[in-house]
Amino acid sequence: MIDRLQTLEDRYNKLNELLSDPEIVNDTKKLREYSKEQSGLEDVVQAYREYKDVDSELKDAKEMLEDDDLEAEMYDMVKAEISELQTKEEELREKMKILLLPKDPNDDKNVFMEIRGAAGGDEAALFAGDLYRMYSRYAEAHGWKIEVMEANTTGVGGYKEIIFMINGKGAYSKLKFENGAHRVQRVPETESGGRIHTSTATVAVLPEAEEIEVDINEKDIRVDTFASSGPGGQSVNTTMSAVRLTHVPTGIVVSIQDEKSQIKNKEKAMKVLRARIYDKFQQEEQAKLDETRKSAVGTGDRSERIRTYNFPQNRVTDHRIGLTIQKLDQILQGKLDEFVDALQLEEQTNKLEQIGE
Repeated sequence: MIDRLQTLEDRYNKLNELLSDPEIVNDTKKLREYSKEQSGLEDVVQAYREYKDVDSELKDAKEMLEDDDLEAEMYDMVKAEISELQTKEEELREKMKILLLPKDPNDDKNVFMEIRGAAGGDEAALFAGDLYRMYSRYAEAHGWKIEVMEANTTGVGGYKEIIFMINGKGAYSKLKFENGAHRVQRVPETESGGRIHTSTATVAVLPEAEEIEVDINEKDIRVDTFASSGPGGQSVNTTMSAVRLTHVPTGIVVSIQDEKSQIKNKEKAMKVLRARIYDKFQQEEQAKLDETRKSAVGTGDRSERIRTYNFPQNRVTDHRIGLTIQKLDQILQGKLDEFVDALQLEEQTNKLEQIGE
């Protein structure tokens, strides 16, 4: 492991030199490529440098302990320091092991999230709204920006569908586990008998795809324009500002009418279309993998029920890892870190086990 870490540090130092080279600075493609590679190495190199410092201090302390002239009081202090340094060294070794695990190439990307009310009518749409607000607050707590691409509201204040983008480094690494069907159990406000209803909403998490990652031929896209409509289908815009893009080879359709400008709607639609096509290709590649190599935190299937939100008991349960937290009210306020951290740990543990096999 140490040899591999030294190789990575050497590469990191070389990238520093390359990024100072005027030829590279003037080459946009190479500059972006090398900057991205350097950024990906930063955490592991920093941990390795800290490890080397601790290892050096540990060797010095052990040498001091062998000094026959060392006073008893100083001897005890050095022994205590050695114990602390050994603990820190072991912690850094574990940290570096995790940092050396194969990384999801999408982890640092921005994400598109698509939430749709599923089974349960108006109650499912209201729950979709709750989930949107939950992710919005989580994003805000991390300093990420949110941009709504399209929202199809209902008369009761929920969403039949809402598509939004979250801009922030590492957004995908934390939100990718939200992919799937979310179930809610609660008494609807409209229910006079006080019976608990079960409704569902689906969440799709797509990494943002850059143009260089998805080559879309303009000839393969059919563009339709139409007048925007509000709840119930009434026209809210007399101009043909809404845009529908159909990618003929895959059959993927994206409709955006959030903006008053047709050009802006088309730009948004292209971003979503590119992400959906990229996601489709990724899903197809994942399907080819052997079942034994699939992540222990779920298959990524959008129909898979991943979490239940039980209002009467203030309880949220993630079915993939069997984690139950009695803080539903706080979780809906965006405090998702307990789930996110546990799911990331489960993914890391699974990868370590696969390496050991």
